[in-house]
Amino acid sequence: MSEQQTPGASGPVARTLGEEECLRLIAPGGIGRVAYSGRYDLTVLPVNFRLYEGDIVFRTEEGSTMDEDLRSGIPDAAYEVAFQVDDFDADTEQGWSVLVHGPAYHVVDEQERDALAGAGVRPWAPGERRLFFRIKPHRVSGRWVRGAGGEGGDE
Repeated sequence: MSEQQTPGASGPVARTLGEEECLRLIAPGGIGRVAYSGRYDLTVLPVNFRLYEGDIVFRTEEGSTMDEDLRSGIPDAAYEVAFQVDDFDADTEQGWSVLVHGPAYHVVDEQERDALAGAGVRPWAPGERRLFFRIKPHRVSGRWVRGAGGEGGDE
């Protein structure tokens, strides 16, 4: 972990987070953003997710924009994506951001899909969200920041 602070004791602070700490922060799941190059150029979409067996898992509708954009037509093929999660408190001017890079896979195996159904990924959006994706993290990075007006403490 490296920490950077502007001159002066009460200035902004930024701290690099290690992979283990990043994964701990995103482990409870929540809302994240999937970024990829789709048919309409760069695309970023929010999804409900969970960390499951070290992978990021989310659901979408079959035939949706994301489904079609990330479907290569090749069985078991992966599509490189970025996945970002953050948590900020405007009152204390502090928060963290985690960025994950890795391949996204359509989950087609029925047993694996059943297992993921029990992982607790519950989309907020309406519709039948029976299609599961898994992102296998290949690169995980993050940072914690505190603004100049932020209070002391770490997280």
